[in-house]
Order: sequence, then structure tokens, then C-alpha cells
Amino acid sequence: MAVLRDELIGLRSMDDMIKARQLVRDCAIFQGLSLVDQTKIVTAASELARNTLVHGGGGEMRLQALNDGPRRGVKVIFADRGPGIPNIELAMKDGYTTRGGLGLGLSGSKRLVNEFSIESQSGKGTTVSIVRWK
Repeated sequence: MAVLRDELIGLRSMDDMIKARQLVRDCAIFQGLSLVDQTKIVTAASELARNTLVHGGGGEMRLQALNDGPRRGVKVIFADRGPGIPNIELAMKDGYTTRGGLGLGLSGSKRLVNEFSIESQSGKGTTVSIVRWK
């Protein structure tokens, strides 16, 4: 699998979140994703960027354009060094919230992408990786 584009940006403010969302949209367009798939990856990325800021205290986003033979895709990795997620299984359940929201952030993001992985350690942070294929 070839990585055609690889960008890393900090997520420390709402302005960074807006920039991240635009970069993901631009990459999805570059990769030829349909408007529906663009919307799905941007929506998931926006939610995960917000989680990185709100729950992780900030972090970074790595954006990659992927080429795997005939498949083209967009991969986005969010990493923070926040408190971590004590119970990933519980956090992935629809309706679970720690801040009074709808509780659809992680589970909703997972439904919007083709590949989703999450790793978290208490006191060390969380990394979430998503991929949307064309």
C-alpha cells in the first residue's frame, strides 16, 4: 500500500479543528471519494478532532492519502496524551457520554468509516485511526 500524501497537524484550538476538517475534505476530493463518502469521513474526523481537544486536552492529526492497488482511500489518525479511556467497550456504546452529549461520538464515527481502531491507556492517552475507501 502506497501513501500518496502524509500531513501532520496539531489540534490545540477550535481553529485547528476547522483546519483539520478542511484538510480531510480536500484529501477526500483529491482521492476521488463521492460526495457521500466525503461527508462521512469529514463528519467522523470532525467528531474525533473534537474528542482530541475536549477529552484529550489537544493532540495531533495525521492525514494520509492511500493507494492500495485499485483502491484509493483516506486515513486519519488522531492522537492525544490525555487521561485515556478507562473502558473502551463502554465508551463505544451508543448513548454513553462523560460530558452530557448524545453519546454517539465514537460509535457514530465508527459507523461512518470502513476501518476503525482505537487504543487507549490510562494516563497516557488515546489514538484513534479511521479509513474511508473509495
